[in-house]
Amino acid sequence: MESSNDTDLVVDPNLETQYPMLPFEKQIFVDMQERDALLVMAKGINYNKVLANLIWVYKDPGNLILVVNSSDDEEKYFMTKFNLNPLPNIGTERAKSYLEGGIFFISTRILVVDLLKCRIPISHIMGIIVLRAHSVLESCQEAFALRLYRQKNKTGFIKAFSNSPISFTFGYNQVEKVMRALFLTELYLWPRFHGIIIKSLKNRQAEVVELQVPLTPKSNHIQLCLLDIMNYTVKQLKSINRTLDMQEITTENCITKKFHKILQSQLDCVWHQLSTKTKEYIQDLKVLRSMVINLIHDDPISFYALVRKYRTPEYAKVNSGWILLDSAEQLFGLARGRVYNSKNEFDPEPCPKWKCLSELLLEEIPEDVKLKGRALHKTKVLILCQDNKTCLQLNNYLVMGAHRYLFYTAFRNELAINALSSKYKSFKNSMPQTEKDKTLKSNVTQDVLEENVENLLEDDNFNAEESNKSNYILTLSQLPSKQEKSQDENLFEPLSQLDDINMTQIETEKPIICIQTFKQNGNNFSLELTLQTLQPDYIILYQSDMSAIRQIELFECRKKSEEPVCKVYFLIHDKTVEEQAYLTSLKREKLAFELLIETKSVMVVPSYQDGKTDEYFNLNVEEEENTGDTRKAGGQNLNKEKPLVIVDMREFRSDLPALLHKKGINIEPVTITIGDYILTPDICVERKSISDLIGSLNSGRLYTQCTQMCRNYSRPILLIEFDQNKPFNLQGNFVVSSDMSGADIQQKLQLLTIHFPRLKLVWSPSPYATAELFYELKQGRKNPNVEEAVALSGENSADDMCYERYNTLVHDFVQKLPGVTSKNIMRIMNRGQSLDHLISLNKEQLTDILENKGEAQILHSILHIKSKTEVKEEKAFGKNKFTGKLFKTKKR
Repeated sequence: MESSNDTDLVVDPNLETQYPMLPFEKQIFVDMQERDALLVMAKGINYNKVLANLIWVYKDPGNLILVVNSSDDEEKYFMTKFNLNPLPNIGTERAKSYLEGGIFFISTRILVVDLLKCRIPISHIMGIIVLRAHSVLESCQEAFALRLYRQKNKTGFIKAFSNSPISFTFGYNQVEKVMRALFLTELYLWPRFHGIIIKSLKNRQAEVVELQVPLTPKSNHIQLCLLDIMNYTVKQLKSINRTLDMQEITTENCITKKFHKILQSQLDCVWHQLSTKTKEYIQDLKVLRSMVINLIHDDPISFYALVRKYRTPEYAKVNSGWILLDSAEQLFGLARGRVYNSKNEFDPEPCPKWKCLSELLLEEIPEDVKLKGRALHKTKVLILCQDNKTCLQLNNYLVMGAHRYLFYTAFRNELAINALSSKYKSFKNSMPQTEKDKTLKSNVTQDVLEENVENLLEDDNFNAEESNKSNYILTLSQLPSKQEKSQDENLFEPLSQLDDINMTQIETEKPIICIQTFKQNGNNFSLELTLQTLQPDYIILYQSDMSAIRQIELFECRKKSEEPVCKVYFLIHDKTVEEQAYLTSLKREKLAFELLIETKSVMVVPSYQDGKTDEYFNLNVEEEENTGDTRKAGGQNLNKEKPLVIVDMREFRSDLPALLHKKGINIEPVTITIGDYILTPDICVERKSISDLIGSLNSGRLYTQCTQMCRNYSRPILLIEFDQNKPFNLQGNFVVSSDMSGADIQQKLQLLTIHFPRLKLVWSPSPYATAELFYELKQGRKNPNVEEAVALSGENSADDMCYERYNTLVHDFVQKLPGVTSKNIMRIMNRGQSLDHLISLNKEQLTDILENKGEAQILHSILHIKSKTEVKEEKAFGKNKFTGKLFKTKKR
């Protein structure tokens, strides 16, 4: 596969597999089985058939195969398909499961811990399969697990799969970094324009009818106004930031789904350096993008309700000034004009695609079924749309009718309606007689309308709780006649919900209409499962989606020759942002593959036969780094011990343990109650991200954690770690919520350091800097004792802490006395005997202990001060609670 234009199959097309595959999938299957490689496929050309056959080949109790980085939907799909058993939650039971062999879907965090604790026989692992490889970075847990695996197992395979070529274009040499993290040297690229894929999909194609639906004149004018404002905003944004790379921030990219990722990749690292005006422009671009999408996909009432929110004095104070433009004024007027007519009557224009959809369902498809000699009651129609909101909109439109649904939506959005147009006079006929008497000609009162809407709300055909559903099944309530051409006729009724329904068991004498999103709750397998289960005769693409179109292509190609050809209707607004967004997504993927092909042609990586892969992947870093921990004096080694850090189990959600291991530091994962990292017997570190720091300061949890660290370790450290992609400061709104300012955080940290003088604050800009810091702190110091770290608990009393030297209750009390500092507290606790003994000392004796006359004077005066009102209470308090308590606990 050196060229993406190869059209000749290397593999035998008659190759039989457990699960049928298309010719190009067989080629991929053979390539991935023979070599360890990273496979990057086009969106919609899913790798699940290839992966299913790979799993079937390796599914044997004698093989131990691990699958990592899978989504919940992928894990559920393959575990159900192969009847795989989930891994136990208890570590000892997991160790037994590993010894029994098989294929296991495992979370990366559990895998890392089990590898470090040697619960998995690494030498017996046959291979690891990595899904969604584009999300694997050098410092992530997947790379950590693979490094632990590859250091001790050089013969097992690693196979990685990805369906997102665009993700490899963000960052510098991203694909090379990912391959290095995966310990792979082969890259297989399969774009949609690959010659073998084109040839395979041409064998059987669906009948496609593209219907270009024009926008209404007002909608088209609104689109031009929005694009004009977006162009202005982009130009202003670039004019005041000439030194920044904003090549990807264009009007064309603003309307794509990946716009937020483009902003993140280009501006996140310099966000704290941007001016307030720049941030306003960026926020306005997001607002304008939401308006454009809403204009195309939503009804005019919802769009007007959205636009109306931004024509307020409050928003005028925080926006960049676009609402003052002439185009904005036209936008507001036209948005209202789509809902009210010139007489200020409620007369919204229906969505253009609604009429087209009704014509397809009531006229075009029945006629086509009749021409092909099929039975209408056995016809199955699948309508695909983008999101749950559109799915609900189409369901309500087909069940309620256009006018009834728009009327209801107006009251849902609290629009004022003083008069109705002639189209809505039919609603009066459904009102009670008492309500009819209140209506005067075409004018109706607000009370009448509200009562009428209450009847609509009580209608069983609509339920507000269904807004989160991603699928509906409808059927014709009555067969359409030639006279019924109004799109306000209620010809459809709900049948049932698609969830957990076997479509083959549905028996009805009327056609089935299924409405579903492209991805049900983000499940990439949902459309494929629906196509296989429903076996639709007709598919209506209400909105455009590149991945869905390709999945339909594959579905048609997998059909048997005797099965009927599916007919696909593709609805799209011609010459609109919808069409442009679809074309842009195709263009971006094509450019991404071209970049990957070019990168592959110049990529120089050693093969495993050369014997240089360990050096290329830096697998010998452990031995190299550990030599740096040995210091020589007079030709003799002072410390030959490998550096070890005790890490709390919960910390394996972060990247720091992986980076420490890469530095050559051994990791010991245990559950500890005090601190997150134990570097030495004296150094304990509590790591806090910015969000965690703010939450801990507000809840008081950080005070408790610092108290436990200071009691049990002589060098407690509070590590405040920033995100490497975020600014390294505590200013602005980056880390501060609306009810807390940066000054509040700083003041609380100051109080924390005053209360715990021995606590050190360490600021780190990224996990990489933290790993360097820990490595320096480990130089020439002893390793911590795992048993002691595990034994420590913040819930134990002082008498139970045989390893603790001082009575914690007395220690905390003495530490708060005036004249006692972090420098002399140890002298008092070592040379003193009890509180009674401390009170009996005179100034000279206190001076000898504290070695400071001024501090001794302060401490003596506070201990012997006489108060007329509280002297008895002080004596009683001291005698009752502390008499007889020794500073030092008895050693057992």
